Amino acid sequence: MKAGRVKIYDANPEILRLLSNTKLKVSIMIPNNEISGIAANQSIADEWVRNNVLPYYPNTMIRYLLMGNEVLSYNSEQGHQMWRDLVPAMRSIERSLRAQNIRDIKIGTPLAMDVLQSTFPPSSSAFRSDIRDSVMVPMLKFLDQTKSFFFIDVYPYFPWSMNSYNISLEFALFRGNSSRTRDPGSGLVYTNLLDQMLDSLIFAMAKLGYPDINLVISETGWPNSGDREELGANTINAATYNRNLIQRMTTKPPIGTPARPGVAIPTFIFSLFDENQKPGPGTERHWGLLHPDGTPIYDIDLTGKQPMKDFAALPASNNNKPFKGKMLGVAAREVEETDLSENCT
Repeated sequence: MKAGRVKIYDANPEILRLLSNTKLKVSIMIPNNEISGIAANQSIADEWVRNNVLPYYPNTMIRYLLMGNEVLSYNSEQGHQMWRDLVPAMRSIERSLRAQNIRDIKIGTPLAMDVLQSTFPPSSSAFRSDIRDSVMVPMLKFLDQTKSFFFIDVYPYFPWSMNSYNISLEFALFRGNSSRTRDPGSGLVYTNLLDQMLDSLIFAMAKLGYPDINLVISETGWPNSGDREELGANTINAATYNRNLIQRMTTKPPIGTPARPGVAIPTFIFSLFDENQKPGPGTERHWGLLHPDGTPIYDIDLTGKQPMKDFAALPASNNNKPFKGKMLGVAAREVEETDLSENCT
């Protein structure tokens, strides 16, 4: 598929062995339930690196080591403990890597857009008050000191599908040249929803004194199918979003965003495979570029070089507007084992 990077949600030994001696840059993850132990005990951090990094590095090109997944979205007593332990755990793993003289693996943590209290207009954005001083300030200090990245899971599908009367589909799919929006605070003009969402993070970081930390999109994508009432979840929208995203993110020189023009943003597309065993609404099982058997759901070129007109035609969509009929239930879906991995542009 000519991918440049791949991200997995653990440190699976079989996958890491298979990725050795390839040109793929690899992102691995420490599960949420291991964060507190690593934060409390440096020897646990050292052991994690010995067991999950040293057997594969450098033959497997591990470049990102991510602490947990969307930790700041867990609003429970256990979740709040993870909030407190998140940055100390990141520091512990950094010490472990340095003790092994490993300098080219960046440590971060993927966060969801709910870390922001407000996102629109981007210039008025701010981090949530319950995490701003206790978590975000020390985290941004760590990322700045280690020259790492702010990893963000960002999905224009969700704000569009929840507010399709006020946000145009064209704007969400990078076809918004005719529907521009202007930020009254900054004067910046936006032609797509992703740029608005990314710039809201950039403005929020700048307000805490960190205007220069680079972004990595650790997840983005569009569902290729879903339940009847799940607006816009179809193959043509998924293909359009991901193709336009790839073309945008692979352009040379980089396009960047209105707040940071010309700055490259490494981007992971969620996900490589449809996940047919995943519970929840239909869209949860349908973010993949590939079916579970490895065949493509739609044509995609991760290099961004294939002209849009060369892609095969896709079936027309019929669910881009709210469903107004009666819901009589959802049929059970066939399930197959799938691999929890991601591809990237």
